[in-house]
Amino acid sequence: MSTPVGDPGRRRPALDRPALVALLLGAAGVGYRLVLTLFTLPTSNSDEATFGLAALHIATGHERPVFLYGQRYMGMLESYLAAPLVGLAGPSWPVLRLPLLALYAVFLWLAYRLTRRLFSPWLAAFVVGLLALGSERVVRDQLTVVGGRPEVKPAVLAMLLIAVALGERRVRHRWLATGVFGLLTGVALWSDWLIVPYLAVAGLLLLWAAPRDLVGWPGVLLVVGFLVGVTPMIKDNVVAPDGQDSLSVFREISTKDGVAPPWSDRLHGGLLEGVPLASGLCPMDGCARWQQWFGLLYPLLLVAAAGLALVAYRRAAEAAGRVRAVAQLALVAGAALTLIGYARSPLAATDPLGNARYLSVLQISLPAVLWPLWLAAAHALRAAAGAVARLGGALAGLVLAALTAGALAATVAFVADAPALRAEERGARELADAVRRVGLHEVYGDYWTCNRLIFNTGEAVVCGVLDGTLTPGQNRYPAYWKRVGRAARPGYVLAVGSPAERGLRRLLGDRADAAVVAEVGGYRVYHPESAVRPWR
Repeated sequence: MSTPVGDPGRRRPALDRPALVALLLGAAGVGYRLVLTLFTLPTSNSDEATFGLAALHIATGHERPVFLYGQRYMGMLESYLAAPLVGLAGPSWPVLRLPLLALYAVFLWLAYRLTRRLFSPWLAAFVVGLLALGSERVVRDQLTVVGGRPEVKPAVLAMLLIAVALGERRVRHRWLATGVFGLLTGVALWSDWLIVPYLAVAGLLLLWAAPRDLVGWPGVLLVVGFLVGVTPMIKDNVVAPDGQDSLSVFREISTKDGVAPPWSDRLHGGLLEGVPLASGLCPMDGCARWQQWFGLLYPLLLVAAAGLALVAYRRAAEAAGRVRAVAQLALVAGAALTLIGYARSPLAATDPLGNARYLSVLQISLPAVLWPLWLAAAHALRAAAGAVARLGGALAGLVLAALTAGALAATVAFVADAPALRAEERGARELADAVRRVGLHEVYGDYWTCNRLIFNTGEAVVCGVLDGTLTPGQNRYPAYWKRVGRAARPGYVLAVGSPAERGLRRLLGDRADAAVVAEVGGYRVYHPESAVRPWR
């Protein structure tokens, strides 16, 4: 920040050049995502609709869910944030996503503040620029209401900033800071268990940097804040049936009986697919071989960043410098632990594209990962740099340029695909309109149709989930299934040619065509003369 000089009546701009550049890049990133939000890009789905329906239930006072319906480990903070807006404006995808846009803006601001504090102003501006870009994978993690990641990332950045400020003795109300640290820890733990590695390193940083603030009233407020944030999770787990507590459910979905892919496959899926996808370098359908380079480089950059942090710690002449070096190590450790935890799961090998979203929290450590490259490139510009340093700096600069170009290309590709994605979203809304137009209020459908249909109709239509064999599927909210089950003459909304549709047509026989009341965007809406429930 600049200060007044010369004439007292004249002031220099309040922002220095790195801060101004970061502000412009951040505003571009927020504006880009605002446009995407207004156009419901990326497209919605039934997982997101479940959070939207929970927000609607919260707004009307019908429910106070702690965890996602039918999934007792994913916190519902995003639904609570959206509930006031959904209550005022009604069910709407842009309205549902607006709180996440605000969380993204907070994340950018905190990322800039932490990077500037620990590393350098211009690196902070560069990090904001990279985070302003957004492939479909990256933006989907940031803007779609599917739980956890959009809120825990700014929470961790705030915790790290608090710990550093306490260690540097820059905080006046230290007891309040520790209370906020505890509250953020509890809320983040309730919201998404995948953030545990970063919560652990942030807690260790606080313990090392400000041990005196963990005793007395500040320590009490730290514990109280944590308990307040995590109380919903504790309360729900106390009353959960056997096997339905958060730990049991999380363990079940993280493993598959009888499936033990080799470490080589898990590392390939985690590093070569997951890291580039989560970094915004690849399209949603996977990384080409030439796009996997950043996954190979990522562990090396973590090792280099850890080495630089250790050197900075040894060279620090004052406590504040050592605190910043330990905070850098915390960023490295958080990323390393997250990668190790992800690679241990069979899902890293069996479905790397579908599960790369779990690595989006690595954005927290982006400044530390880029720091070795940034430092090498900056050192090469010095007049005293030797030939080897200049060559290394040129290579580092090339990597930074390639990273930027890759993220930009993936962003452009996402924008180019927008018309097709918009058409798919319009098709879902037209299907909802068609179901309402034919007078149906209770229907059966597949998982990826049902809750999306319910949200698009504002619960005017409810849907029971069936699998491909026309037997009950994953019904997250049992009340919908029960309501459809009580209907005297429910309808069916099925994809044309799907196993479920073929099965229904076999059951209906000669009456199949007569039962079709609408066909929209690859779906057929059936309304048989009498109820068809083969599972009963």
